Amino acid sequence: LSLQSTLSWLILGFMSGCAFISMWVQNISAVTMVMPIVEAVLQQIMKAKAECAGKDNPCLQLDVPPPVVLILLLFSKGVQARPPCRSKQDLMMCKAMCIGIAYSSSIGGITTLPGTSPNLIFSEYLNQIYPDCNSINFGNWLMLCLPISVIMLLLTWIWLYWLFIGSDFRFLCRRGGEHTEKEKAARKVIEDEYKSLGPMSSQEIFTGAVFLVMVALWLTRSPGFIPGWASLFPHQKGYITDATVSLLLGFLFFIVPAYGPSRKYESMISWKEFQASMPWKVALLVGGGFALAEGTKESGLSLWVAELLTPLGFLPVLATITIACIIVTTITEVASNAATITIFLPILSPLAEAIHVNPLYVLIPSTLCTSFSFLLPVSNPPNAVVFAYGHVSIMDMVKAGLGVNVIGLLSVLLAVATWGVPLFSLNTYPDWAPVLPEFNSTAP
Repeated sequence: LSLQSTLSWLILGFMSGCAFISMWVQNISAVTMVMPIVEAVLQQIMKAKAECAGKDNPCLQLDVPPPVVLILLLFSKGVQARPPCRSKQDLMMCKAMCIGIAYSSSIGGITTLPGTSPNLIFSEYLNQIYPDCNSINFGNWLMLCLPISVIMLLLTWIWLYWLFIGSDFRFLCRRGGEHTEKEKAARKVIEDEYKSLGPMSSQEIFTGAVFLVMVALWLTRSPGFIPGWASLFPHQKGYITDATVSLLLGFLFFIVPAYGPSRKYESMISWKEFQASMPWKVALLVGGGFALAEGTKESGLSLWVAELLTPLGFLPVLATITIACIIVTTITEVASNAATITIFLPILSPLAEAIHVNPLYVLIPSTLCTSFSFLLPVSNPPNAVVFAYGHVSIMDMVKAGLGVNVIGLLSVLLAVATWGVPLFSLNTYPDWAPVLPEFNSTAP
C-alpha cells in the first residue's frame, strides 16, 4: 500500500509483487495467486467509475472464476467474450494490467536458479557435462540476473503503459493529492484482501523460517569472494551443491509435526501431497537432456556439430551470441521452455567450444532467453491463465510481446557484455572446457 493507488503505480505494484513471488515458486503458481486479486481490483475500479457516472453496470459483478476452470474453458469451448459494456479506457486498463502480470512472472522467474525450469536444467546440465565448473551458484546467478529483472520489469511497465494507456508520463512526478473514486476502490479491495489473510499460522511461520534459512545457505555456500560453508567439506569437492540445501531442508517437512502435541501426529506434508505437487516433467526432461548430451558426445555428433559451426568463430562473439539468443527466443514461442533448452544445450556447448569461447558466454544468455515466451497464449502457462480471463486478445499479446522480447534480449546482452564478464570470467577460455583439435579462430 506504500505505492499510490493510481493506475500506473498499481500496475507496477502488482507486477513487482508477482515477479518477487515468481523468484521462489513456479511462474504459473505466482500468476494463479495474483490474478484473482487483480481481477477483483479491476472490477471494483470499473464499478466505482460506473457509480460515479450515476449508473449501475450489471456486467461488473465481482465474479472471479477459479483459474483451473478458466484454463479448461480456454482449451475446450473457449472463453466467452464479456459484454461490450466497458469503455475503451477500461478495456485498455484491463489489458495492461493482465499482460503485465503474465510477463512479470516470467521476468521474475529468471532471477534465481530454482525460479524456472530452464535455469534448473541449465545448472544440472553444466554439472553433468562440465563437472569441474564451479562458476554457477545461487549467489552469483542472483547477482547477474537481479539487475536484468529490474531493468526488464521497469521497461516492460513503461512499454505496456505507453502501448495500452497513453504517452502521458506526468504521473511519475505526481505527489500526494486527492484520490479519485477508482483509486479508493482499488485501495479498498487490496486492504480487504490483506485483512482476509488473518494472522500467520504455525505452519506458515515454520515455512517462512525454512525459506529464509534456505536462501541464506544458498547465498553463503560458495560466495566466491570469501570461503563459504561448503569449504568445511574439502574432501567432498562437488558433493555439496544447492540441491543439498533443498533436499536437507525439504526433508524437514516430512518430519516436523503440523500441529501441537495435543493432536495426533501429522507431518507438515505427506508423500501423497508431495507426489501431487512435484513437477515430475521437469525431472524427466532433465534426465532426457542428460541422455541426449551423453549420446551426442559418445556418438561423435557433438564434435561433428562443432566442426560445422567453426566458421562462426570469424564473427564477433557478441554477434554469435545474439544469433543464438534470437533463435532460442523464436523457438520457445511455439515450444515449451524446458523442451527448448533441453534441445539447444547439447548444440550450443559444441558451438562455444568450436569458436573457442567460454561456454558460459553462450549458454547463460541462451538459457535466459528461453524464458522470454511472451508472444502467444500457448507460449507458456502464465500467458494461458491470463488469456483465459477474457480481457486480452491474441493480437494484444503479440504486439506487447514483441516489444518485451526486444527489451529482454537487449537486457541480457547488456548484462553478459558488462557485469557478467568479471562475474564469470567470460573473456577467458576456462580450463574445465575441452580444447577441440584443429581449431582455427580468434578468441574474444
